[in-house]
Order: sequence, then structure tokens, then C-alpha cells
Amino acid sequence: MKSQALGGSSLVSSRLAYGCMRIAGTMDRSRLTAEREAAGRGAVLAAWEAGYTHFDHADIYGDGLCEEIFGRVLRDVPGMRDRVVVASKCGIRWQGDPGPSAPHRWDFSREHIVRSCEGSLRRLGTDRLDLYMLHRPDYLADPQEIAAAFDALKRQGKVLEFGVSNFRPSLLAAVRRACPMRLVVNQVEIHLARLDCLEDGTLDQCLADGVTPVSWSPLARGLLGDGGRPDPADPRAAGLRALLEVLDATARRLGVSRTVLSLAWLLRHPAGVVPVVGSTDPARIRDAAGADGLELGREDWYTMLTAARMRALP
Repeated sequence: MKSQALGGSSLVSSRLAYGCMRIAGTMDRSRLTAEREAAGRGAVLAAWEAGYTHFDHADIYGDGLCEEIFGRVLRDVPGMRDRVVVASKCGIRWQGDPGPSAPHRWDFSREHIVRSCEGSLRRLGTDRLDLYMLHRPDYLADPQEIAAAFDALKRQGKVLEFGVSNFRPSLLAAVRRACPMRLVVNQVEIHLARLDCLEDGTLDQCLADGVTPVSWSPLARGLLGDGGRPDPADPRAAGLRALLEVLDATARRLGVSRTVLSLAWLLRHPAGVVPVVGSTDPARIRDAAGADGLELGREDWYTMLTAARMRALP
């Protein structure tokens, strides 16, 4: 798989990342079985062998189990740690943390950012995170406090590069101004069933400021992948069915799967979108890697966009 630098930094990522959110098979620690862990390890190894070198985590995935399982893979595969980008995120706190009266919330306080990072490092069994991101845009975010937390982690050698996830362009700009270091990625939801980032300035900002957009759920939770079908109750169901018909016809003509085509549509954007593949099926993980070899022409790209918009371009 080809590679690219993240946000002009020294970090080099495969063109597609592997998302580790599901590798524990559960969000309940008491339900982690040997079989579930083996399946998760198998998914990680399939991604590694298929050329993925960027592995995406968050402290909340599997209640920390996903980081632990991945850490055991890093320990067991010689040389893997120094050849991959290990990324994680923080900032989401569940109801009941730390006490029963605490609500579900987002937390970008300096204390929480630093504590969460140290927890991820322990679970991953590594002395550094290559990329550390803020997960959801805390409405009480103080750019100066975020900058202080990032600076402390950078000086201590615990994080190499920083980024954000799901940030509005205005908040990203405010945090960038406060931080003494660059922010190299913005991980956002963009795919053919969600085009907001094309219209709200997110991708424009990435192009202007050299920020790499990372696409989470690039197949719209399986809708855009092989066999995906819209929910009949979805008010856009008819339009989504028409979109899938266009994708299937184009995929047949190009001799690729619908999954590969949908991912290649993202890869075509000049901002250098890095889609995060989240399947735990080794065959699907390997198939998705083929998107890196498909270069879409403008005509096909715009045909797919028009179908996704469900209305003609002006």
C-alpha cells in the first residue's frame, strides 16, 4: 500500500488506516473471551499483513480492551512497533465516571487529557503515542488549556504529534492558534452518504492549513460496502438505493468491489483523506486495501457525487 505524510509531519501513514474500535468484540470487560480476543488479534494481523501501518484507537473503545489487545499484538510481532503509527483519542467520558452522579460528557481539561494519555500508554504497552487526538469537541474547550496539556505531553516524550476529531473549522482554528505545535489531522465523518465536510469548510481548511482529514466510518457503517442496504425507515432510503445502483454499476465496469470504489472516492480528494477501515473480517480488510490501487477519473467521481447529493449540481 502507498503511504503519505500526516499533516506535513514526520509521521508516515498507509493510505488507509485500520480502526481498532471493534477488535475486543464487546464494550463489557467481563465479556471478553479468548475467542473474541483471538478474532481481534486476527483482524489486526490481517491489516498489518495487507499493508496498513496506521492503527486508530480511542481510550473508550472496548472500555480500554481494544488498546490492551493491540498492545499484546505489538509485543508479540517483532519490529511492528517501530513500523506503525499508533494513534489514540481522548475526551469522551461516560455517565458514572467518576461517580454515579456524573453525566455523559466531553472533557478537554488538562488533567483529563494527560491522565487519559497515560492510561492509553499503559494499555498499549508503549512509551509513546505517535498521534494523539481530541475525540469530540468539548463545548467548554479552552484552547490555552488544551495547548498546555499538549505541550506537557510533547516535552515528556509521551506524544509525537497531535490532532483532533469531529472539530468544526472554527474550533480547530482556535486550538491551532493556541498550540505551540502543529495539529496534523482532523478525523471526521465523510463518505458518500455524508457530504457535510465538502460544504462546511472542513476540507477547505485541511487543504489551506496542511491538515490531513481522516475519515471515520468511510463506508457509512457498512451501507456503502458490499451487500449494504439502506434502512427502509430512513427518509433518504429511495435516494440511497439509487446511489447504491450507481456504485454497483460503476464497480462492475471497473472490475472492483463496491467497498473499493467507495473508499477510492475518498482517496481521490486532493486533501489526502485517509479512510479508517473498521471491519474485523480479514477478507474484507484485505479487499479494502485494494482501494489504494484505483485512481478514479473526474467523470466517475462526479457521477458518484451527484448520485450522493440526490440532486443535480447547480
